[in-house]
Amino acid sequence: MTTASGRSGAVDDGTAMLTLVDPDGFRALMASHPGGVAVVTTQDGLGNPYGFACTAWCGVSLAPPLLLFCASNSGSTLPVLAEHGWFALNLLHGAGRRAAEAFATRDAGRFTKIPWHLSPDLGLPVLPEDAHTWAECRVIRLTRAGDHTIVLGEVVRTDEAPEPRPAPLLYGMRRYATWPAT
Repeated sequence: MTTASGRSGAVDDGTAMLTLVDPDGFRALMASHPGGVAVVTTQDGLGNPYGFACTAWCGVSLAPPLLLFCASNSGSTLPVLAEHGWFALNLLHGAGRRAAEAFATRDAGRFTKIPWHLSPDLGLPVLPEDAHTWAECRVIRLTRAGDHTIVLGEVVRTDEAPEPRPAPLLYGMRRYATWPAT
C-alpha cells in the first residue's frame, strides 16, 4: 500500500481516525490517469465569452441526454454560466493543444488567442478549429462539492468536425497526448 507523504484533514469513520490525502497527493492521483480535454464556454448578458479547460467531465444519461463537468468555484466562468443557464462543451482534438493551454490559464484574453464563433442555433461560443465535436447544453443543476461545483447539463445539440475527424486530445501524467491512430 502506498501512502502520500503529506496528509491533511481527518475523518472519523467510527472505528478509526483516518487522515485525508493533501492537495498535492490528490492532484498526483488525478493526474496519473488520462482524460479527454474539453473547453467549457458560455457568455454573459452583454455577449462577452467566458470559458475554461477541463478533463473532469463525463456522460451521465442517454434518456434524457445528460453530461456533467466540474467547475472551480473561484473561476470567473462559473457565475456567468449559472446566470446564463447555457454552455458549450468543446471536445478538443490533437491539434487543439493551443486551446487547452490558453483556457487552462486565468488569462482574461484567452478568447483573443483562439479562433471561435457563435453557434448558429443557440449563439454559444464554440471552437471549431480546435474541437472535433461540441455539444450545446442547458444547465439542469448546480451542486457545490468542495472547492468545485458539479454542473449537470442537458445536451440539446451537437456538431462535429468534418470527416476525417481528428483524433481526440488527452491529458494525463502532466502531459498532453493524442489518441493513437488505428
